[in-house]
Amino acid sequence: QVQLVESGGGLVQAGGSLRLSCAASGRTFINYVMGWIRQAPGKEREFVAAISWSVGSTYYADSVKGRFTISRDNAKNTVYLQMNSLKPEDTAVYYCAVRRAGGEVVTTNYNYWGPGTQVTVSS
Repeated sequence: QVQLVESGGGLVQAGGSLRLSCAASGRTFINYVMGWIRQAPGKEREFVAAISWSVGSTYYADSVKGRFTISRDNAKNTVYLQMNSLKPEDTAVYYCAVRRAGGEVVTTNYNYWGPGTQVTVSS
């Protein structure tokens, strides 16, 4: 059974940085895509970033390009989201998620989800 556990969320001032981690277990993730999805209060879930586990290709939402970086450590089965130059509009619960590779890149249609970690950016 796939398990995803996020960590690293918290409260930060605008312009600051945070690094989220997602520890994955329960299967091998070759041919899978690991993603970060966020949901702000009263809003729909929003794609943030994704990385191909096998090849390492990365994808970003326009709203975070140049500020966020997704990476992975295959040996640790862990995915990271480095968030710099944070803005109040980045405030949301951030979810780590996994899906099979293929199909649309910018999507929130993932198969497995972590419980989420809160990121709050104060102005």
